[in-house]
Amino acid sequence: MVERALRHAAIIGAGISGLTTGKMLGDYGVPYTTFESSDRIGGNWAFGNPNGHSSAYRSLHIDTSRHRLSFKDFPMPEHYPDFPHHSEIKAYLDDYAAAFGLLDNIEFGNGVQHAARTTDGRWCVRDQRGDDREFDFLVVANGHHWDPRFAEFPGDFAGQTIHSHDYIDPRTPLDLSGKRILVVGIGNSAADITVELSSKSLDNAVTLSTRSSAWIVPKYIAGRPGDAYWRTTPHLPLGLQRKALQMMMPLMGTDPTLYGLPPANHKLFEAHPTQSVELPLRLGSGDVTPKPNVSRLDGDTVYFEDGTSSSFDVIVYATGYDITFPFFDPEFVSAPGNHIRLYKRIFKPGIDNLAFVGFAQSVPTLFPFVECQSRVVAAYAVGRYDLPPIDEMERIIDSDQQLHNGHTTESPRHTQQVDYFVYEHDIRTRELPLGAKRAAVRGFTTQAPTSRPLQDIR
Repeated sequence: MVERALRHAAIIGAGISGLTTGKMLGDYGVPYTTFESSDRIGGNWAFGNPNGHSSAYRSLHIDTSRHRLSFKDFPMPEHYPDFPHHSEIKAYLDDYAAAFGLLDNIEFGNGVQHAARTTDGRWCVRDQRGDDREFDFLVVANGHHWDPRFAEFPGDFAGQTIHSHDYIDPRTPLDLSGKRILVVGIGNSAADITVELSSKSLDNAVTLSTRSSAWIVPKYIAGRPGDAYWRTTPHLPLGLQRKALQMMMPLMGTDPTLYGLPPANHKLFEAHPTQSVELPLRLGSGDVTPKPNVSRLDGDTVYFEDGTSSSFDVIVYATGYDITFPFFDPEFVSAPGNHIRLYKRIFKPGIDNLAFVGFAQSVPTLFPFVECQSRVVAAYAVGRYDLPPIDEMERIIDSDQQLHNGHTTESPRHTQQVDYFVYEHDIRTRELPLGAKRAAVRGFTTQAPTSRPLQDIR
């Protein structure tokens, strides 16, 4: 019998992905150290995070209802609203970390500067303090909503620019009152910021520009959170399920042209829809001027693809994020155009002691998704799950990409999109059992035997 030599793991990041991975490794009895550059947990949900990795603005509420968002083994409090504020999400994560004793394994104020494999295949991790430390297994959980991506337009803009990543409120970091403001983008952050800045109390003139436009879905349907009605099934083709939804959703007022926005260049659910109750109202009330994509910049004048132009004081770019790994040498691991080939969105073929958690746009929920991924990582770390041969991994990466992304538009935002319900069903009913058989064939023993079945460890 062979024991997998993964005796000590390193986790990069103490956001939701790092926390759930730490919790799961602890369930399996795997010693681990979590490196966190900040002085607190939460990552993106730590408002004002001193490491600069939070994109939360003061008014932010989550767009997924708490009923869909909760970890399976740690439900959100019943007194939480349907769509919690970011402060409530942070409090939830604090309670999660305390309940499972996760703080003891986190080194705060000590991120990872560099990570590379040693000659014997282990990991040399250089921490923020300058110390080199070796580990058997490395889990990357540094998030993918912290490195802002800006749209590139011909010409130069003479006014002020800001990315939504740095936006806090109408007074921070810029005084956004009495201004002519252009918001570029139409994701959830763009919608929220547009709504906030177009309040008449701020005396702004706000314009919203979009390249691809977006279908706008309500947060509530018949008095209940909209995601309560939507659960895909792995037993029917996803394309057929999307067509059924496409037939129903126009009754909900999802067509952007109803509010003066350009028509979407994709069908409903071929790109991530925008959830907003207030944006249609602001557009319909004349508080926001809709425009197509920017064609060029010239001083304080912005020209649009419909041939019109307007003068602006400020441009707010709500144009998404790049997936980056500043601790890896680019030639070793990188994600150009947000493309990275990972088996089950976790393992990079050919590197058997490296895992990624949380690097996907999981629809409609993220927290249970990373919980599902961390279960696979922990089972792998102790030899209760094993990977298929590299050529099979590459083939399955292609088929999974077609399954989850074959219907989506070509854009960096959708390269890593997955349907959570289909993904979780595949992991639970197929991948974990197959991986257990592969591990048994290879003769792996477990470091931390447990009487609980793989599928039941949460």
